[in-house]
This record gives sequence, C-alpha cells and structure tokens, in this order.
Amino acid sequence: MSDIHNGDGKRPGHLDGCPRSFRELRTLLSEDLYRYSGQVSTAQAFKHYLFTPGFKYTCWMRSTGYLKTKKITKLTVYPLFKLILLRCRYKYGIAIPENTVIGGGLFINRFGGIYVHNDAVIGRNCNITPGVLLGQINRGSKAGAPTLGDRVFLGSGAKVVGKVTVGNDAAIGVNALVTSDVPANGVMAAPQATMISERGSSAYINRQA
Repeated sequence: MSDIHNGDGKRPGHLDGCPRSFRELRTLLSEDLYRYSGQVSTAQAFKHYLFTPGFKYTCWMRSTGYLKTKKITKLTVYPLFKLILLRCRYKYGIAIPENTVIGGGLFINRFGGIYVHNDAVIGRNCNITPGVLLGQINRGSKAGAPTLGDRVFLGSGAKVVGKVTVGNDAAIGVNALVTSDVPANGVMAAPQATMISERGSSAYINRQA
C-alpha cells in the first residue's frame, strides 16, 4: 500500500487496489466471474466478456491495474490497456479507476452512470447497479471517500459520499443518499437515507465467491 500522501490526505497515483501478481489477478477475476455465472470456466469467461459489459469492464480494470505495478509493463503495455479501459468507460458509462481497492466477487448489474472515486474501498461480493456514485468530499469532518464492507448492495441511483463506512451485508436503496455511517445489515431507503430494517443484503447477494 502506498505511503505517499499530499497535504489534503489524497494519494495521487496510489496503487492500493492493483493486483501485485498474475496469480492475484487471476483469482480476483475468477471470483468476479463466479458472481455472474455461478461457475468458473474458460467458456463462461469468454461468454461474459463478450455479452456482459460489467464483467468486460472489470477484466480491463483489474488487468490495467496489474500492469501498472510492473516497471516494464507500466512503460509499454499499460498505456494501451489504459486507453482501452477509457474507451470502455465512455462506451458503458462505468468509471471505476484501476487502482480502486475492490475485493473479489464484484458484480456490476447492467451499466450506465456508475462512478467510483479511486480512494473508495469496496469489500468482497458487492453489487453495483446503474447510477451508483461513491464520491469524495473535499472538506469538513467527512472529507474523504466511502468504505464499503462485504456483501453490500447498492440500488440503482444510490449515492454514498464522504468518509463514511457502510457495514457488512448492508443494502442501500434506490436513489438513497448516504452521508453517514451505515451499520452492518442496515437497509437504507431514499430520499435521505434512513434505516428501515436490519434484514441486510442477503436477498440480493448470490453466488458468493
């Protein structure tokens, strides 16, 4: 993990979420694939790469991050992969930087209007849907980016902004705005996110890696 910080706490160019070995990259992508198909095989990987924009984006995102960590590939292959990743970003409307800390089993349901700040942290087996924002606040007591636990479900249009923590198994409802911490198993409803139950995200997170 990078120890380089500037004066306002940001970490420009950090490599926190980049896989450091090909084995780690392969494991992460296998866990991601399992969330889409319930199995891991070359045929399933090929199928979802061709027909599932979320998985295709994840492949380029994680691979680009891996290449960024190596001195030789950073100067040679990485720029090409970065260009392809940017093309996918504009084509599918998914903006998740390659250095974002994201656990295995990421599931991007559909696509469009998805933005994640590169200082955000996403746990294992999380679901992201269209219109989701994980954004940064630059000043005040909540300055920073969100941290999501494991098995978090983000409904369409959900916004989580600032240095807040969303606990394991939480579910953020459609168009809910979250600006304060969410406990484990919390279910938050729109408009200003309010906890309406403690039944969590278990009904939404399947085929866990």
